[in-house]
Amino acid sequence: MSDSSDPGGAADPAPPPVRKIIHIDMDAFYASVEQRDNPDLRGKPVAVGGSRERGVVAAASYEARKFGVRSAMPSVTAKRKCPELIFVKPRFDAYRAISQQIRDIFADYTPLIEPLSLDEAYLDVTQNLKGIPSATQIAEEIRARIRAETQLTASAGVSYNKFLAKLASDHNKPDGLFVITPRMGAAFVESLPVGRFHGIGPATAAKMNRLGIETGADLRERTLPFLQQHFGKTGHFYYWIARGVDERPVRPDRIRKSVGAEDTFAADLFTLEEAQAEVEKVADKVWRYCEKHSIRGRTVTLKVKYADFQQITRSRTQQMPLASAADLLGIAFELLAGVFPTPKGIRLLGVTLSSLEGAAERDDENGTGETGARQLTLTL
Repeated sequence: MSDSSDPGGAADPAPPPVRKIIHIDMDAFYASVEQRDNPDLRGKPVAVGGSRERGVVAAASYEARKFGVRSAMPSVTAKRKCPELIFVKPRFDAYRAISQQIRDIFADYTPLIEPLSLDEAYLDVTQNLKGIPSATQIAEEIRARIRAETQLTASAGVSYNKFLAKLASDHNKPDGLFVITPRMGAAFVESLPVGRFHGIGPATAAKMNRLGIETGADLRERTLPFLQQHFGKTGHFYYWIARGVDERPVRPDRIRKSVGAEDTFAADLFTLEEAQAEVEKVADKVWRYCEKHSIRGRTVTLKVKYADFQQITRSRTQQMPLASAADLLGIAFELLAGVFPTPKGIRLLGVTLSSLEGAAERDDENGTGETGARQLTLTL
């Protein structure tokens, strides 16, 4: 906990009852599914998504990661790092089906499940359906059942809050389990580089580094006013996680804030007509999802990525939720027209609908301690 004598800090809250939180993270999920279903891929460097020339890597097997291949890496870069890399087309229907299998396992232990994506989730097992007092035992049982029922491996982190459970699940990957007890929490955080913290991305980590904040210990030395001055409302979150404190509950009912679709093209687009044809496809994908889930939104965002990987976005917000696919497409076309004539080829286009109403989907964890928004990205 913090030193209450810190003149610029904040008084520590009364210690809440110790919770038992598990973070389950499937190991290289998409790539592992492909290797499971195709024995010829086992033991080989595999990248799901993209292609040898275009696109980006959606997931990489551990064999590929040894060469420095990572998700979101341009395919051409991944191939340069690993010439033997095998690209596999993603099968999201298969991944979703397996993800549901895994969530069904979770539901045998607790109803308090907060999915972050298809391959990871938080579980609150403080009060669990099996009456098991040990969260570590529950995590071990879940991992064993995942292996037996899906032939896949999962890593687990166990701790007294979400932030530390997430850190713990990364500690012994792949196929590992790590526990951070209340007595270990603050010291564990102090030793880590801030770039390892969930909720602190590369840009924020770089900013912290410029301010002399390299580790959790450095972060803990900064006062709450200092962090709020430099990082706004998330400064409060950073102040407390540096002390191993995170009071966010596991929330199974968080609402998704945006729905989007995008596509990367085999050849760059240069004309408005070509771009309109592609935008129509992604906008249709978004609207069909919204229709299926009775979702409406007010803000349309167009995403454009050029051949040199420069990326821009353009948005427009309406006073009332969009009523039809034609409304969505019309605004997307107007935003698209604003980027033409294009100075260079376009490799990717995306359309997102946000400011949603009536959304029934789960939202992702944003890691900042604030109620956050995640974009559901639909695959074409």
